[in-house]
Amino acid sequence: MRDSEFSNRIDAQRQAIKIINSSGAFKEPIFGLSDKAINRWVNSNGVNAEDCFVKLIKDISKSLFFLANKSQEQISEEYRYLSREVNAKLDLLRVMLQKI
Repeated sequence: MRDSEFSNRIDAQRQAIKIINSSGAFKEPIFGLSDKAINRWVNSNGVNAEDCFVKLIKDISKSLFFLANKSQEQISEEYRYLSREVNAKLDLLRVMLQKI
């Protein structure tokens, strides 16, 4: 089960990066979801770090980090809930970036 969980988190991270980079709204692509990568991307693109979509990207990043640490434990209902929540956040990010 752990390999599947890992794959799901990696897929979610790739999906977030793809959503951001395929939006066409930014000159510089984002290369990762770490705080440093997000901050670098914000600065490179002259994006306001307080914009809702930037906060959402950081929230997705924190959720994925939390899931990575949670997966070391037995799968719980909370883990499943957070996984679904990440997917909902990815959908919201897609919608937000389409409006830019």
